[in-house]
Amino acid sequence: MDKLQSFAPVIGNGPRVLIVGSMPSKKSLEEQEYYGNPRNHFWPIMYRILEEKPAETYAEKIRLIKKNHIALWDTIGYCYRQGSLDMHIEEEEPNDIAGLLKEYPTIQLISCNGTKAYQMYKKFITPLLQQEIDVIKLPSTSPVPGKYNKTFEEKIESWRVITNYLDDIKSY
Repeated sequence: MDKLQSFAPVIGNGPRVLIVGSMPSKKSLEEQEYYGNPRNHFWPIMYRILEEKPAETYAEKIRLIKKNHIALWDTIGYCYRQGSLDMHIEEEEPNDIAGLLKEYPTIQLISCNGTKAYQMYKKFITPLLQQEIDVIKLPSTSPVPGKYNKTFEEKIESWRVITNYLDDIKSY
């Protein structure tokens, strides 16, 4: 089993919200794209809550995220994993999210995409933080069915909370 490495953060000027996943899926790693599995709900949720039309290319998706003052990263920088499921993650090593927050003090909210991202954040990042920051656990955008998965519409409603941190800058 090969050691997996997550992507570099996607971060533009003045980010307000940092969305963290656990580790990119096998498909995302193959595509070299955040949320690269076409069945993942992440991008459709972003289009809906940001009231934007769907982007056609990955570069357009990244521009959309940056334009809306959202940053993307993963809580895990390196790990071993068979397949794509979070439950198979082993020997995880965290990304330096505390360092990123220090470098970008404009970030006011950490949105954890699913339970594993939240658990990893609490385990590895919270003890290192110097500043007070809002952290929420959102339902996973993963297409994998599970007993805690919500419908697409329920996910959209849950994810809308991040727009509260963006509303005051939408007018610029």
